[in-house]
Amino acid sequence: MTREHPAPHTWRKPSRSANNAHCVEVGFADPTITIRDTKDRAGGTLTVTPAAWAGFLNRLKTGDYDQS
Repeated sequence: MTREHPAPHTWRKPSRSANNAHCVEVGFADPTITIRDTKDRAGGTLTVTPAAWAGFLNRLKTGDYDQS
């Protein structure tokens, strides 16, 4: 099964973020994932592999980054 991603310059913001919330935007451009700060879009992007992105999301979901 293949999953289509938005064009490289199509940025997606989390659906749970409020209109005025500060968050990150993610862009999918085969073969990389790009991440930028919504408060500083001109400030550059972080580029990661799909495997690194999937690992990051998995750790978020399992609570590995939660602070006690």
